[in-house]
Amino acid sequence: MTHTARRIGRSLALVLPVVLVLSGTLAVSAVPWVGQGSGTQMLTASSTDVSTRAKSRAPQDVLRDKLLAELQEKDPAVALTHLQREVENRPSLAKHCMSIARSLGTAAVQRYGPTKAQTFSRPVCDTSFAYGVMHAS
Repeated sequence: MTHTARRIGRSLALVLPVVLVLSGTLAVSAVPWVGQGSGTQMLTASSTDVSTRAKSRAPQDVLRDKLLAELQEKDPAVALTHLQREVENRPSLAKHCMSIARSLGTAAVQRYGPTKAQTFSRPVCDTSFAYGVMHAS
């Protein structure tokens, strides 16, 4: 008797999940998700007012924004020092150093004018800060 019950239990354990998955799939596919002729959509999960996930930003863009804010709060010398430290600590940012320094030079001209901005120049990233100052003038 226990042998027969055990065989039935094993058979049910194999067949029952398959039956449940198939019946669930068939039940979902048979539901009228869009009303016939009424023009209303019953499934609201795909509505257009759902907020979308923000795109992640590249590390160099985050650093550029941080340094530009620092330039506005303090001065370009502090921002250039922090740029140099970040490039030393994270060598992957070295290829973006020149463009970030140019952006800082351009922002310094907008904030301080070309003559005063040039006084902050230093040899960070092959004098790209000075190029940004010159280009913005």
